[in-house]
Amino acid sequence: MLYLQNIGAYFLMIVEMFRKPTKWSVMKQLILKDIDDLIIGSLGIVAFISFFVGGVVAIQTALNISNPLIPKSLVGFATRQSIILEFGPTFMSIIMAGKVGSFITSSIGTMRVTEQIDALEVMGINSLNYLVFPKFISLMLYPFVISISMFLGIVGGMIASVYGDFTTFEHYIEGIQLDFKPFHVIYAFIKTTVFAFVLATIPSFHGYYMKGGALEVGKASTTSFVWTSVVIIIINYLLTQMLLS
Repeated sequence: MLYLQNIGAYFLMIVEMFRKPTKWSVMKQLILKDIDDLIIGSLGIVAFISFFVGGVVAIQTALNISNPLIPKSLVGFATRQSIILEFGPTFMSIIMAGKVGSFITSSIGTMRVTEQIDALEVMGINSLNYLVFPKFISLMLYPFVISISMFLGIVGGMIASVYGDFTTFEHYIEGIQLDFKPFHVIYAFIKTTVFAFVLATIPSFHGYYMKGGALEVGKASTTSFVWTSVVIIIINYLLTQMLLS
């Protein structure tokens, strides 16, 4: 019963987020700040993880090709498929649930603890629009982050496999081009856009409706990470079943 109440409160929060909008002059500054915090601030960790995971995927693929009849271009093919279909959109989103999601929950939760949200309501401001809507708009740029992740993952795989003498540059490029389906990229960005909505709203929900003091802010951040990850995995399964089957 409690879970149903939480789901109802979550959807009510989404509806309220779009009502009684804050003045554009104020909202613009909030959006730019959240873009800097949530998007620009995430590029470093995304680039680092993507580059080295792409290298690991390429090396593991190359090491498992023991049959000389299997073409070396399979390394590039397997790396491309792994990065574009799953690692880029899905696993990077789970990592971002820890970084971005925890930041959103803790920042909003701290405002709840210090009664800043109550002050916004007293001033007649729709606090959900003021706090959550800028994060929602900012994370609509999240596909841009994932496109960088996919590119660097493939480049990392190329560098690791070529300089590790697992395959040649020509074979790797041939593998990247082998049986390429543009819809796979579209599928990845559809998932990414949905995950961006989840990353913006679920952590905001746990931060906005938390109760207690400073200790509960940390607990709310942990809970939001767990639920955001669970929802991402479930949505990933459903979208894969609908779009690729």
